Amino acid sequence: MVKTNEAYHIPVMLKECLDGLQIKPDGTYVDLTFGGGGHSKAILSQLNENGKLYVFDQDSDAIQNIPDDERCVFINHNFKYLKQFLVYLNAAPVDGILGDLGISSFQINEGEKGFAHRLEGPLDMRMDQKNPLTAAHIVMNYSEQELLKIFNLYGEIKNAFKLVQSILTFRKQTPIVTIQDFKTAIKNCIPPREESKYLSPVFQALRIAVNDEMSALETLLENVVDCLKPGGRLVIMSYHSLEDRIVKNFINSGHVDGEVSKDFFGNKNTPFKVITKKPIIPSDEEIGINKRARSAKLRIAEKL
Repeated sequence: MVKTNEAYHIPVMLKECLDGLQIKPDGTYVDLTFGGGGHSKAILSQLNENGKLYVFDQDSDAIQNIPDDERCVFINHNFKYLKQFLVYLNAAPVDGILGDLGISSFQINEGEKGFAHRLEGPLDMRMDQKNPLTAAHIVMNYSEQELLKIFNLYGEIKNAFKLVQSILTFRKQTPIVTIQDFKTAIKNCIPPREESKYLSPVFQALRIAVNDEMSALETLLENVVDCLKPGGRLVIMSYHSLEDRIVKNFINSGHVDGEVSKDFFGNKNTPFKVITKKPIIPSDEEIGINKRARSAKLRIAEKL
C-alpha cells in the first residue's frame, strides 16, 4: 500500500529549520533524513532552477516519496556516508545541511517494522532492511552487561537491572520474537498505569542499538565540516539527551567529545559560529498538533 507523505511524517519545526538554513535560491543543500519528504519539499520550494538538494535515507520505503524533480537527488544510504557521496557526486561543499534525527511517523505506525510498543509485529526495529541485526537478536543473544549498557545509556531506564534480569530469565524458557513476546517478558518491570511512558524509552534504546545510531551520528559530524562552505549552515534536530549532547559538543568545539582545540596562543580553534546558544524547542501549539515533537531540540551553527 502506498503511503502519503502526510501519513509518512509530519515535519517537526519546519519554519525553524528553514530559517536556520538561510536558503539561497541557487544553493546546494542536503537533507540527511528524507523520510516523507516534508522538509525536503519545503527546501525545494525555496530553490530556483539552479538550486540542488541531495537527500539521504537508508529506509527503502522512503523511495516512494521522492518528488519528481530533477533538482532532487535521492541517496538510499545511511547519512554517515555523507562525505563519500558528496565527493563522488562532485557536490561538496554545500550551502547547508539539515538533519532531523527522529524516526518517521510511518516507521512508528508500521507494525511490521517493530518500532512501536503499541502495535503487534516482529521485534525488528531495522531502518535498513539489509542490516542483519534485529532487536529480537539483541534481547535473545546479548550478554547481561551488553543489555545493561543499552538500557542505561540509550534509554536511561531507572530499573535497568531488573529489566535485564527479566529478559534473561524469560529467554531461557521462551523465545522473544515479537513485540508482544518482549512486553510479556518484561511486564513485571512496567509501573502500573505507566506502560507507554516506560516502554517508549525501552524501545528507543533497542532502536538506537539496532541501528548503531550514536556511531552513525558521530561519523557524520566528524565529516560535516569538510562538506560545508564557509558561511554554510548546519541544522540538527535531536530527540533525546545523548544525541543532543553530542550535537551540542560538536557545534561548540568541533569535536563530538566537546574538547576544544587551541592555537599556539591559547585561542579557541573552533570551526563554527554557534547560532543557537540554547536549543530551539517546539511551541505548545505544535506539540498539540504533533505530540512526537515534544522532545525535539534544534541546534544551528554556521561554518566559519
